[in-house]
Amino acid sequence: MKKLHITILGIAILLLTSCKEEVEKPKVTYDGASRAKELAKADSTQIQIADLPLQMEGTDYLIHPVADLSIREKGIKSRYGSSSVNDLSFTISNYGEYEITGFLQNLKFQKVDSDSIRKLTDKPVLIQTATYLKSVADKTNNQIMVYTMVDMDTNKDGKLDTSDIKALYLSEISGEKFTKISSDFQELIDWKLIGSKNRLYYRTVEDTNKNGEFDKKDVVNYYYIDLSKKEWKIIGYEPV
Repeated sequence: MKKLHITILGIAILLLTSCKEEVEKPKVTYDGASRAKELAKADSTQIQIADLPLQMEGTDYLIHPVADLSIREKGIKSRYGSSSVNDLSFTISNYGEYEITGFLQNLKFQKVDSDSIRKLTDKPVLIQTATYLKSVADKTNNQIMVYTMVDMDTNKDGKLDTSDIKALYLSEISGEKFTKISSDFQELIDWKLIGSKNRLYYRTVEDTNKNGEFDKKDVVNYYYIDLSKKEWKIIGYEPV
């Protein structure tokens, strides 16, 4: 019985160790170069799909979320035979109050009185949130979108996913003026709109000790942008 307990304890330790190693996978892999790995072209066998368009209140643009079609094999037997049945998920995004969420490859924008549709970007990205700043538009007439996304394969595993560094972007409601406002290789912590000042505040953490991890030894950077102005000027500040 004692040997059995020791064996079970050993297996548990191995499992905990493997889980810890998976969680602690570095977000940045350094090889002497200061750039992320170039991604290969997308698999041509993947099927892209768009959700039905949505229109943010008070704007003249439709937004089409775009991503790969998710096909999951459930292994359910057909009632009329022995072959398995594919479970197809045609929904790729969710929409809350002025915010689109998901794991999207792109967004496409279309003016309501036009048949022309334009891409947000031509480069590989993984868009997690796209938020329309309606309160800023109501006060300043500047119709602005804020995006959190992955735009570089920072851990160099050949794909874009949540194991890579998250970045912060802005664009106009038309998808034009698509601009990165966080620095390369700095992980976005969070962002907040202060409506009384029309300012977008955000924080990033920088891997200053170059160990591939973001921890308490690294530096947190603080920025804001005055969105009432046409030019998006990044201003750093030091609250601590």
